[in-house]
Amino acid sequence: MKGAQLGELQEVILLSILILDEDAYGLKIQQDISERLNRRLSRGALHTALTRLSEKGFVTSHYGGATQERGGRRKRYYALTVSGKASLREMKTLRDEMWSLVPSTQLL
Repeated sequence: MKGAQLGELQEVILLSILILDEDAYGLKIQQDISERLNRRLSRGALHTALTRLSEKGFVTSHYGGATQERGGRRKRYYALTVSGKASLREMKTLRDEMWSLVPSTQLL
């Protein structure tokens, strides 16, 4: 694999950001992962992973406008970079190749 390695949580977060598209902000990402994987993800763990993904150059973020419903606070929206998408494609290719090598008798 050429690019930087992704941990499982980082991979799932990147996929969630792609799924949520323009609605990918912290709470929505956290809820999406919790619902899809049926596992609790703390806000701290999510933000730590998002910071690391940003440092790797896999995600960018921007702030939306302040809303009254959030007490004047702004949401921070996330999007994948070209590098982030390439890393996800590499992970998918690797996983697909490995799954194709598993004998069908092993899956019974």
